[in-house]
Amino acid sequence: MQRLVRPDWPVPENSERRRNETRPQPGPDDSLALRAFAPVDKRALGIAVGVVSGLALFVITALHTLFRPANALPLELLAQYFYGYQVSWRGALVGLLWGLLTGFSAGWFVAFIRNLVVATTVFVFKAKGELANTRDFLDHI
Repeated sequence: MQRLVRPDWPVPENSERRRNETRPQPGPDDSLALRAFAPVDKRALGIAVGVVSGLALFVITALHTLFRPANALPLELLAQYFYGYQVSWRGALVGLLWGLLTGFSAGWFVAFIRNLVVATTVFVFKAKGELANTRDFLDHI
C-alpha cells in the first residue's frame, strides 16, 4: 500500500518496523499458552456431545430391547423427561433424537461457560498486571 505524502513533510524511516517492534511478539513458549487459553468452539463441542449422547441412548435402548435383562435399570423412567420415549425400537430412535438435542444443548452450554470463565480470568489477570506496572507512575513525574 502506497502512502500519499506531501513532498515537504518528513517521512520517518522504518516507521512500520518501529510500530511492529513495540508490539510483543509471541515466542515459542507463548504458543502453548495461546492454545491453552483459546476459546472452545461451541458448535463443535455441542455436536460432539450430542452425537455421543444420542448414540449412547440409542445403543442402551436397543440392548434392552434385544436382551431384556432381568435386573436392569428402569429405562422406562426416561419417558418422564423425553416425550415419546419407550423401551422399543421406535423409542430407541426417539431417544437418539432427544439425546442429540439435549447433548448438543449441554455441550454448547459447557463451551460457553468455559469460554466466559477463561476470558474473564485472562482479563482480570491482565488488568492486575497492567495495574502493577503503572502503580508507581506518579512517583516518576
